[in-house]
Amino acid sequence: MTSTFATIDSPLGRIELTSDGEAITFLSIEGVEGSPHGRLQHGGRPGDPDKVIKQATKELGEYFAGKRQDFDVPVKLVGTEFQQAIWHELLAIPYGGHASYGDLAARAGNPKAARAVGGAVGANPVPIIVPCHRILAGNRKLTGYSGGSGVPTKIQLLDIEGIEYK
Repeated sequence: MTSTFATIDSPLGRIELTSDGEAITFLSIEGVEGSPHGRLQHGGRPGDPDKVIKQATKELGEYFAGKRQDFDVPVKLVGTEFQQAIWHELLAIPYGGHASYGDLAARAGNPKAARAVGGAVGANPVPIIVPCHRILAGNRKLTGYSGGSGVPTKIQLLDIEGIEYK
């Protein structure tokens, strides 16, 4: 199966979406220049959106406009069994809600794996749609974010959803 991509504009900056024709397989948020985060794999070229990317673009636009809380576009998440379990748990966190790394570790059946959960959350290939930005430290403090410009991008996403943090 061939993959296609497209780069779209968003309130966070440019977003690159990749699809295998059936599902979104990758989403990257461009970071500010000099940021160690958010590189666009295809350099920001416009690409050629397929129907899945067009659906994701529409849904992301609705999300940023405050008109969508859940995504319907299919995603394909490729990773280890542990990563996939964590990503599945991310999908269960509702819009405007949050969880901690410890919460996810407990839900995944290994309460002592909070550090490993952090690695899985950071490896999420489809941020925003698979809402890794909803993960905070146990005390509701901000933690890192691997998309876009890092923590500033996470703050933007938390603010869109009205999620309180310290």
